Amino acid sequence: MSEVVVLQMIGLVVIGLGVSILLFIEARFVRVVGFVMIVLGLFSMTALGVPQMASLPPAEEKFDVANIKTANDMAAIGQKIFFSKGQCALCHSIGPSESARCPDLKGIGAKLTREFIYESLTQPQAYIYQDYRHEGPPKEYPARMPYINKNPIGLSNNEILSVIAFLQQMSGEPITVSPSEITQPTQTAAVIPVAHAQ
Repeated sequence: MSEVVVLQMIGLVVIGLGVSILLFIEARFVRVVGFVMIVLGLFSMTALGVPQMASLPPAEEKFDVANIKTANDMAAIGQKIFFSKGQCALCHSIGPSESARCPDLKGIGAKLTREFIYESLTQPQAYIYQDYRHEGPPKEYPARMPYINKNPIGLSNNEILSVIAFLQQMSGEPITVSPSEITQPTQTAAVIPVAHAQ
């Protein structure tokens, strides 16, 4: 039996005891205890009847280098990483949002070079942006960007390049990251390759 079924059975027993007390015992205090048992049992049964969902970490995306043929393939992988392992959507919005804790990323691929985006992801404290959405003097954004190439996020260089490809594609810009820049899992790239001249 599952834990929920066991707890439901306990709740039914508590309700049954409460009903028995109300039916067969005359003492006022004991009857109040019986009534409280019925109410608590019903609340418990109601709470246990609500479907439970396990809170699991996002599934890790498989980064299969062999399946990447085009820059759009990289952008598709980058989109999955953006919303799952990269945890970007926890703070950033894509489009205006009053609840966003960090800068809006809509059109960011058109505003910034890929080298600047790469640096912003791997060395986020190099530049501190200020929030000009409010009246008065600009304020620093309240959330500090984590280093996404280090723990706890720990994106690989391939994953970072894919996220950059997604941000460029989302902005309607040509993707400057080439599938040939993706390294095999045994290799690691220390620095981002320079963009190809167009």
